[in-house]
Amino acid sequence: MNEQSLAGQAAFAPANTADIADAMIVSAGLRIDVDRRRGRAAGLNPSGRFEPLRRETFDDGWQNLEDLPPFKTEVQVEKPRTAITRNESPDVPFDRSINPYRGCEHGCIYCFARPTHAYMGLSAGLDFEAKLFAKPDAAKLLERELAKPGYKPRVIAIGTNTDPYQPIEKEWRIMRQILEVLEKANHPVSVVTKSAMILRDLDILSAMAERNLVRVSLSVTTLERKLARTMEPRASTPTRRLEAIRALSDAGVQTSVMAAPMIPALNDHELERILDSAHSAGAKEAGYVILRLPFEVSPLFRDWLLQNYPDRYRHVMSLVRSMRGGKDYDAEFGKRMKGAGPYAWQIARRFEMATKRLGMTRRSMPLRDDLFVPPDGSGVQLSLL
Repeated sequence: MNEQSLAGQAAFAPANTADIADAMIVSAGLRIDVDRRRGRAAGLNPSGRFEPLRRETFDDGWQNLEDLPPFKTEVQVEKPRTAITRNESPDVPFDRSINPYRGCEHGCIYCFARPTHAYMGLSAGLDFEAKLFAKPDAAKLLERELAKPGYKPRVIAIGTNTDPYQPIEKEWRIMRQILEVLEKANHPVSVVTKSAMILRDLDILSAMAERNLVRVSLSVTTLERKLARTMEPRASTPTRRLEAIRALSDAGVQTSVMAAPMIPALNDHELERILDSAHSAGAKEAGYVILRLPFEVSPLFRDWLLQNYPDRYRHVMSLVRSMRGGKDYDAEFGKRMKGAGPYAWQIARRFEMATKRLGMTRRSMPLRDDLFVPPDGSGVQLSLL
């Protein structure tokens, strides 16, 4: 039942993501009315996969739809114990990262980080876009960790999970504080974003670039404004991202482009255009990632696809599964980023030929870690352990 005829809510049943995934696609009772989620990508807000109960909405005849409030961005403060997160994944070229925020207001429907909201008891759907967590102590925690005896500097990646320059950064400025700590300590950093807000910190980034301490990658998924607004509703427009690449490159910052994710039969035909445009703007390197649909991302993406591109649904999902061994997603290391099979091979060859033609195959100079100066720790509470 569509929410236009909804009023009340509250039928409860055991939650099982695997069992209800397909039901979510056809169940209008789980779809949130468009007026309540304007400016958001997800049309659903299912219970997290760890929740013992699943709530559905239905019309009980007591409440008017007008009484249901729209989804507004809410920010809670999170108090982590550390700023740096470690990983041992063979699929990524870094072993440490920082996430200033949990959840992302950009609302990209394909975001592989959506399922992490389940750890907070929240939905990977609209909750991920609207119920956010900020870490205002991140810079202080980072300074304390860098000051620890025996700390060995290596490139810290920022923006690999959620975007550090999402709209709430304008008010919270956590990313800028983190950059100030890294710049003062001469610590190398790699930043990934799809926001032109990064130019706000060009003063810090250009100063770090003079010492070869920073690399920035702009994610450009499509050059079609309509598709971008539908798929990434609160991210910078493709034009603004290309302008950011140019400004960063002109300032001497090592700049690359990420054509990610490539979605077959939806945006993969733009691969060469994206690389051409980014190269013209000054990007020296490039990368790409095939669409990833882990856990709740799969039903959310499929519902979005049905609502916005119903004529392409079967074709898109057929090609996606052809690259994932017949499944929506294959999490195996070595395959999850690039996929497998003939269609994945074709995209890889196209990328290889385009970057070779543009001269974007050269590896950039490694960031320096020999200039590191540990913070003195003044004003930072020391650990007792």
